[in-house]
Amino acid sequence: MKDFIFIFDLDSTISKVEILPEIAKYMGKESEIRKLTEDTMQGLIPFKYSFLNRVKILSPKKVSEVNEIVSNIPLNEEIVKFIQKHKERCYIVTGNLDVWIDGLMKKIGMKNHCFCSKTMVKNDYIEKVVSVIDKGLQVEQFVQPFVVIGDGDNDAEMARLSDIGIGFGAVRHIAPALLNNIDYAFYDEDKLVEFLEKLAEETTNG
Repeated sequence: MKDFIFIFDLDSTISKVEILPEIAKYMGKESEIRKLTEDTMQGLIPFKYSFLNRVKILSPKKVSEVNEIVSNIPLNEEIVKFIQKHKERCYIVTGNLDVWIDGLMKKIGMKNHCFCSKTMVKNDYIEKVVSVIDKGLQVEQFVQPFVVIGDGDNDAEMARLSDIGIGFGAVRHIAPALLNNIDYAFYDEDKLVEFLEKLAEETTNG
């Protein structure tokens, strides 16, 4: 059997909410950010263009305050437990900014297993975005066979390149582009984790 690693999207896969709209709630920008986020997840506008615009809208808030907000968002706890149980075989690939998700990654023990967009900070405010991650290019660098779990349009290329692609639709609808590139779709967290555990056990004992 193949010794799979597991690559997870963050928003609405590990988390129970989309992170940027959650930040926007505290700034009175929720409707503006939510529309950009939904259009992006459905593939109506390019991720990089949308993400840079969303960061621009949210950047007036202090990085430390955003980090605290993100650190306390609700999570899919069974998925988190699976990740923590199989930490050495799990990775998170997300478009979110390093400085915004740093506290959350520390909280779930994945700080050194996370690939994300990068930024520069000055006096607790975002100075500029340095890079926006391309998820497809990122996962191409993995040398082991891998399983991808996600929900959005920007997860589609990861799923296409994976050995096993999984769509997770318990939080929001699985994007059409992702549906076209997955092997399995789950709409229940417990069923998803049960399946992942079987894959992990088979590849460990196989």
